[in-house]
Amino acid sequence: QKEIFVCGRTRQLDLLFYHIRLRCYIVCELKARPFEPEFAGKLNYYVNAVDELMKSDDDNPTIGLLVCSDMNKIDVQWSFRGISTPMGVATYNNIKIKDALPSQEQLAERVRLLQKELKETKRLMNKV
Repeated sequence: QKEIFVCGRTRQLDLLFYHIRLRCYIVCELKARPFEPEFAGKLNYYVNAVDELMKSDDDNPTIGLLVCSDMNKIDVQWSFRGISTPMGVATYNNIKIKDALPSQEQLAERVRLLQKELKETKRLMNKV
């Protein structure tokens, strides 16, 4: 989760990525339920907030991705009509998102390994 501050209030983005090749941020909102029209407004808000607060002049516009358990195409089409922000909706089937992601322990172990590699690299560079 990424915290952003807007007008003195904290907002929680589910996931925020930076795509190096596209040179843009990607805001990803995860919903463990079917699509609701209000999700479009919230995602649009988050994408625009990232554009205003984080995007540099060299970056392309931020992309929004909403992932929910199910959707009705008409609900999605009508919810996004008139919105020019680059956003999309995807669904997942038979996947528990929590089970598909690494655990907190796995992430912590990976960070420890990367820190160890970084220390070793710095040590070797100092010898040169």
